[in-house]
Amino acid sequence: MINRYQTAATIRKILAAVLLAVLLVVMLFPFWVVAINAFKTPSDYATNGPMALPSAFVLDGLTAFWQRVDFTNKLANSLIISLSVAVFGVILSLLNAFALGIGRIRGSVWILVFFVIANTLPHESLAYPLYYFTKALGIYDTKFAVILVFTVIQAAFGTFLLSNVFRAFPRELVEAAVVDGAGKTRLLWSVVAPMSKPTLSVLFTFFFIWTWNEFFLPLILLVSNANQTVPIAISVTQGQHNMDVTTASASALLGLLPCFVFFILFQRTLTKGITAGSIK
Repeated sequence: MINRYQTAATIRKILAAVLLAVLLVVMLFPFWVVAINAFKTPSDYATNGPMALPSAFVLDGLTAFWQRVDFTNKLANSLIISLSVAVFGVILSLLNAFALGIGRIRGSVWILVFFVIANTLPHESLAYPLYYFTKALGIYDTKFAVILVFTVIQAAFGTFLLSNVFRAFPRELVEAAVVDGAGKTRLLWSVVAPMSKPTLSVLFTFFFIWTWNEFFLPLILLVSNANQTVPIAISVTQGQHNMDVTTASASALLGLLPCFVFFILFQRTLTKGITAGSIK
């Protein structure tokens, strides 16, 4: 009987491993197609099709796209905006959630309802208000405008998530810190924030990736070529009636690589944050 259970468990593990392998191949297949076509010449693509390996690995598509859109500038803009939003979004989320989850201020439930509703709004509905808002402040077509907008947008989700986490924060620790003479500022930065590092790390990673991939609002708020981001630069490779597939693949590969490198660097932190939770 025991051997039968062990055999069944082994079969289930094998099936799970095979299923995960299949899912991995399905998920990586589009990236593989983009990667191999980024190193082809247009004639090679036209002759052998999108699925064949390059006859010779050439950098013409990558070089052409890099020079065409001044990719160094676009890369710097995206890094500045995404990192700034990730940092400020996490800080704003932490401050809001501390007041709502630890401080238990009046009306916290309705405030959280407001944040939930804010998370459901499509970005298209925000385009006109944000356009006139940034115009009125005199910050239209600046990186600061995008940083400000997305810090608030991302912090809406971060506040909702952290508030629910902080509601389960051990009250004994809070009371002990207060008895020891800790004020609200020291309680936040010396007790709550250090114990919430895993969740804060997850938010930081998600905020960076989400902001990096944003296209619509940066397209509305950044009209100068010098201020535009990587997703906007990628869109210039597609015309109404024609498209250079190799250049488009090269642009997609260059746009993905920084985000992929960032994810690899923070994957251990992300995994720990998801599995360990914020409260130990």
